[in-house]
Amino acid sequence: MKSEDIQDDKTEWRPNMKTFKSDNTASVHPKIMEAIVKANQEHAIPYGDDPITKEAIDRIKALFSQPCEVSLVLNGTGANIIGLSTLLKSYEAVICVDTAHINVDECGAFERYTGAKLLTVPHVNGKLLPEAIDRFLLDKGNEHHNQPKVISISQITELGTLYTTEEIKTLADYAHSHDLLLHVDGARIANGVAALGISMDEMIGETGVDVLSFGGAKNGMMYGEAIVSFDRSTSNSLKYTRKQGMQLMSKMRYISAQYIAFLKDDLYLENAHKANNMMKKLYEEIKDIERLEFMSIPYGNMMFVKMPQTWIDRLLTTFYFYQMTWEEESGMVRLVTSFDTNLEEVEDLIKAIKELNQNN
Repeated sequence: MKSEDIQDDKTEWRPNMKTFKSDNTASVHPKIMEAIVKANQEHAIPYGDDPITKEAIDRIKALFSQPCEVSLVLNGTGANIIGLSTLLKSYEAVICVDTAHINVDECGAFERYTGAKLLTVPHVNGKLLPEAIDRFLLDKGNEHHNQPKVISISQITELGTLYTTEEIKTLADYAHSHDLLLHVDGARIANGVAALGISMDEMIGETGVDVLSFGGAKNGMMYGEAIVSFDRSTSNSLKYTRKQGMQLMSKMRYISAQYIAFLKDDLYLENAHKANNMMKKLYEEIKDIERLEFMSIPYGNMMFVKMPQTWIDRLLTTFYFYQMTWEEESGMVRLVTSFDTNLEEVEDLIKAIKELNQNN
């Protein structure tokens, strides 16, 4: 699969369809909605100087044993681009896999905003391997070529696979030994933390990550992401880059209030566990159907599976999901569960697939 293959159809949504298309289709968790309403009761100092934002930032920092700076932004693309731009000069480059979100699904925002370049390598089951980076190091010092500066990975990956802490640490150690930095696109970072049964600090802080995009919108928040920077040489510039990048929200407390609720009593992990468990239930029930071909075991909340086109056509009359179009009649679909995916919806999909297997 190549980067240009990561496309989707435009399946039409209809009321009452059961949704497995994206965790962006999910609702806002009631506790987070309650926090937004509570923050709306009175006036507050703008641009993040309010006590709600201070508490939110303190709570995010408390997840890690290492010193860090935190900036709240509006969305995932903003988190990635602003976070990366603090690490780069315009003649430098980010190394990532061909399927990376910053390469495929951010409409060239990285290149336009930073002026820097993306250097892509073929993914291995969605992942970036250190040995794939070696060839770019040959360009270091060559004034005719963009200079490699950052390695960027997604956790979980765009194909639903999962880096272990050992793999992340290996990449971080590799980066630092070659005067590079490591960025993690963590739009679904909570799903990865929940899947491995570890802490955020064990996955990010202790492995040597330099900048994290800490996602919320795919995991129960209405909107908002956090940039967490451990790189002391550049973290002081984060707030200025955020302003230039049009990601400084005047009424910051509405993002901040969400993060307070998100982190309180580990709600973010509870939500991720729920989404992961619904996907695990789906996979376990259909994994032995011979006419299904799985790209990989789904460790988080996202699964790619190939099935007959006739099955897809039937399922799309009731269920809402992406049919991938990287090759003609590929039969590959993406199924995603969310924190509010319920057991009945999953069982309905399982039943429908099993009936198709029996009757076709």
